[in-house]
Amino acid sequence: MAQDKLRDAFCEPVGVTELAEGKAFDLIFVNGPDRARVALEGAFDRTDVVVQPILGRIKRLLVADMDSTMITVECIDELADYAGIKAQIAEVTEAAMRGELDFAEALDARVALLKGLDAGAIDRCLAERVELMPGARVLVQTMKEQGAHTILVSGGFTRFAGPVGAQIGFDRVIANELVIESGALNGAVTKPIVDSGTKERTLLDALGERGLTAGSALAVGDGANDLAMIKQAGLGVAYHAKPIVAAAAGARIDHNDLTALLYAQGLFPEQWVTD
Repeated sequence: MAQDKLRDAFCEPVGVTELAEGKAFDLIFVNGPDRARVALEGAFDRTDVVVQPILGRIKRLLVADMDSTMITVECIDELADYAGIKAQIAEVTEAAMRGELDFAEALDARVALLKGLDAGAIDRCLAERVELMPGARVLVQTMKEQGAHTILVSGGFTRFAGPVGAQIGFDRVIANELVIESGALNGAVTKPIVDSGTKERTLLDALGERGLTAGSALAVGDGANDLAMIKQAGLGVAYHAKPIVAAAAGARIDHNDLTALLYAQGLFPEQWVTD
């Protein structure tokens, strides 16, 4: 049992709340959060563990990545499929998300390969390939109901992020703009590029604008360009993430969908906004 593992780690359990029958539990304990995390993570099959202070669990700011976080695909890879070069682009995307390449340089190189692609492919890709990540809309709508400000900040493109952000219900959307000339991509992205630094500044600026502390923020993403904002947030989450992100984040979700981040805030399913 989880309580036994906490005792063995000298983290005395003092209470249990079942958030969802047989699915999600709050284990309250005292002492040694790092020991508790080590004791519990990976101890149970297909179980995610988030260890955090009980005070301030309801977050007032959500800053989220888009590709492979709020949606199930990497948009640039899917767009490249319409140009017949998906495998070539996807290889670079994967390396950039693992932190092996400079993000801005890798983005410029990939977009250059799309030069001449009919801009109509963007709308086709959006309609045919882009799907919301399970739990995305419930997470955002519930956090807004609880009083949070929500921002989608993406290293992808406005032509995808705008519709996705509107569908999910984000308060604000930030992304890169593809340059289109004569109905086709011209192989460039408007500068400055939305990168890791942009994501971090977005979170910090939003905290300052609202008079919030870092502990009030939840940041979630999957790639290396999300790490800076994840580290700044009170609850920084690696979501089905690349190894470099999973290893550095304070919390990670490897098995469940985005509603796990509502359980992490102590919210019962009856409190979720599911319309």
